[in-house]
Amino acid sequence: MKKNRAIAVVVAVILFLGLLTFTTVVGFGPTGTGAARNIITGLDLSGGVSITYQVVGDETPSAEDMNDTVYKLQQRVDGYSTEAQVYQEGTNRINIEIPGVTDANAILEELGKPGSLEFQLSDGTVVLDGSNVTSAEARVTQDSMRNNQYVVALTFDDEGTTAFAEATKDNIGNQIMIVYDGEVISAPVVQTEITDGQCVIEGMADQEEAQNLASSIRIGSLSVELEEIRSNVVGAQLGEEAIQTSLLAGVIGVILVILFMIAVYRIPGIVSGIALLIYTTLTLVCLNAFDITLTLPGIAGIILGIGMAVDANVIIYARIREEISEGKAVLPSIKEGFHKALSAILDGNITTLIAAFVLAMMGTGSVKGFAYTLALGIVVSMFTALVISKYLMLAFYTLFAQDVKYYGIKKEHAPIDFLGKRKLFFAISIIMILVGPVYMAIQSAAGNGALNYSLEFMGGTSTSVTFNEDLTIEDIDNEVKPVFQEVTGDANIQAQKVTGSNEVIIKTRALDLDERTKLNELLVENFSVDESLISSENISSTVSGEMRQNALVSVLIATFCMLLYIWFRFKDIRFAASAVLALVHDVLVVLTFYALSRISVGNTFIACMLTIVGYSINATIVIFDRIRENLKVQEKNETVYEIANKSITQTLTRSIYTSLTTFITIAVLFVLGVPSIREFALPLMVGIVCGAYSSVCITSALWYVMRTKLGKNRLVEKL
Repeated sequence: MKKNRAIAVVVAVILFLGLLTFTTVVGFGPTGTGAARNIITGLDLSGGVSITYQVVGDETPSAEDMNDTVYKLQQRVDGYSTEAQVYQEGTNRINIEIPGVTDANAILEELGKPGSLEFQLSDGTVVLDGSNVTSAEARVTQDSMRNNQYVVALTFDDEGTTAFAEATKDNIGNQIMIVYDGEVISAPVVQTEITDGQCVIEGMADQEEAQNLASSIRIGSLSVELEEIRSNVVGAQLGEEAIQTSLLAGVIGVILVILFMIAVYRIPGIVSGIALLIYTTLTLVCLNAFDITLTLPGIAGIILGIGMAVDANVIIYARIREEISEGKAVLPSIKEGFHKALSAILDGNITTLIAAFVLAMMGTGSVKGFAYTLALGIVVSMFTALVISKYLMLAFYTLFAQDVKYYGIKKEHAPIDFLGKRKLFFAISIIMILVGPVYMAIQSAAGNGALNYSLEFMGGTSTSVTFNEDLTIEDIDNEVKPVFQEVTGDANIQAQKVTGSNEVIIKTRALDLDERTKLNELLVENFSVDESLISSENISSTVSGEMRQNALVSVLIATFCMLLYIWFRFKDIRFAASAVLALVHDVLVVLTFYALSRISVGNTFIACMLTIVGYSINATIVIFDRIRENLKVQEKNETVYEIANKSITQTLTRSIYTSLTTFITIAVLFVLGVPSIREFALPLMVGIVCGAYSSVCITSALWYVMRTKLGKNRLVEKL
């Protein structure tokens, strides 16, 4: 690289970082477009709109109909935010909470009024009803003259497909009216028999008309008819203190990681620090640009991205030192280091990106939100590591850093016999895994529940209290929550302020009549509230059975896709199988920790497990990549046993440094965070340690056992 070009690269990187920093901190225009303060945040961080619907009619709806309605509404409100929550309240009410919005009336108008929907012939005969509609979407097509046509595409279930096929066969040229709450909202003419359960309604004047019709059909396809009984704006659940401490922890964590990288890698450490700052600011700008809702689970995805961004740099710099230690000049070592690190970085990131893609496509709620931030973090981290770091490193070399002393030389270490201790490692892992189910069985038999399921999983009681003054979230945390904890004996309490009033909604585990009575007495005694302004309702879990099933299926499919990719890239199913087994090992060990510590299991539990899956597989890929490389240059009479030990030892520094830098970020969050943040950070810390342990001590040992016990034995022969 010529000197003028090197100067241009440095100036461009500094200006780019300055632009990103200005955008993140200040933003553009009067509203601060692009600023971090404008990132859409979830109910836990900023609050949103809460809407309560009630089933129309005197009859109590069945549990099946209510569950079906909750699930369909959850899918519908995902369009507003992946972190929107839908849950049952009492026997005939459904509550919807949508974060990041403040205009309840606008949401009600856009969401539509849930009512009855029927498809009728002109003589009033009902062909099918809204429950037979599985999807209704506004689309834009083109006619034969290439003019835009605005249409609504419908899809029916099996029962609806059959009924619609018969109706269209017998009524070609006639209208089938779509009737919503007794009003005809569309009356398309049947052009042909439709047998595949899919049809298109044409004739919309514009896209808005098509979207309104699609919305009315979707909202009318519920199992029950609903009416809105109240709506309000609720405040954040965590409060300003939690947000500020989390931000402070993030800043301190990044600074500590940068200082660590500089201390260890010198000039490359400075480069990685600049790249990490660009990663952080660019991620925040992209969150704004793509309207991604940020919550605690989303923060987990960003944290994993930070770990992977640092990891990529560690892999590169370790390679550069290896090349220098072999006697090569600095510049060829830099170029070769980036080249040799490329496969491990790409494989690790692509494997995790596959998982993020599957989770985004199939997951719901917090799973989808986590997937979005994880995918964003992976793409940005690859850009900063492979583009920013590379050109900045070459520019620094050209300008002033040509001496070896700026990079350091890798010290050669004799291979450590990790495989020789594999039986001990396997035994330790089996014990850690089995302790969990045994302890869960003991707790379940004692009536305490196998795990400490949170409100998101188990539901509970929602208590609405109107106080005599407007309390802050901090007041609620310090004064009100302790009163509730005195009654429940459980710290798992969520509180929300209703904006514009003194009302506070507090969710706890399910309360019986005696506990409700005692709670009312304490609220009157401590806060002099009017007892008539205290109301309670039982609420269902916000993570429905269908959502849990979707999350599990998504993870299983993502794991299967990762297995296929690893198999394809490494040309050996034993690499893929051992990687997946180690991944399962990490998840089960962390599950054991949840069981023993009795930390509440809720949305953050899902995010934590998904983070560990992504983190663990990435660390494993790095070691496998080195094994694959060493197998290709296998020396005469060198055994696979020796190659595996050598590969683990060669990547040991990377494993330690990456785990340490990621651990530092989470540890600072744990130390400075409020209790709910700590419950989120602690299992992540355990997962990071477990992931490092399994990558070094378990994964390669599993591969070695499979290689020597399954298929042809190749201990000595060259490949």
